[in-house]
Amino acid sequence: MPTDERIARIKQVLSCRQPDLRVVLEEVTNVHNASAVLRTCDAAGVLNVDIIGAKDDLLPLNSAITTRADKWLSYHYYRSTADCLRSLKLKGFTIAATHLGQGALEYTDMDYARPIAVVFGSESEGISPEALCLADHKIRIPMLGMVQSLNLSVSVGIVLYEALRQRLGKGYFKEARLSPEEFEDYFRKWLDL
Repeated sequence: MPTDERIARIKQVLSCRQPDLRVVLEEVTNVHNASAVLRTCDAAGVLNVDIIGAKDDLLPLNSAITTRADKWLSYHYYRSTADCLRSLKLKGFTIAATHLGQGALEYTDMDYARPIAVVFGSESEGISPEALCLADHKIRIPMLGMVQSLNLSVSVGIVLYEALRQRLGKGYFKEARLSPEEFEDYFRKWLDL
């Protein structure tokens, strides 16, 4: 039987979840990075994580790194980048792909207070050409050193906390953003976890 404190905590966390802020992981295979990304998603109020991968073990996890944050997220699996991004676009999401190339906006110039899915690529390859082609926007985190990349989980954290900052400024955390039906469904599910 859940305690009153547990019930209150679940309701409070669900009230902060942002169903229209999604993280898309394209061909991420590093266990440490994937686990750290999920922990950050939970901390930043993300509910949905879209995972693109051709392998059967689409997202390897280490529960010591996730601290079991992974169980508080919803996962959507796709075998191809096109299937994932086209599906999100049909649902009204703007697609922003992280990319260091020409024409990319600074990540702070992106409007994260709208339905948005941010695509992060694999540790070794980055974003695929297909993801870049399907993206509505390309965003970059400025790099001032000799190394021109950050750890995947660090990049996700930087972008998500900019989204969190913008959404806090718009009052998105003052009331639940899930529909009453979604809230109740998740509440029941989370009580059993």
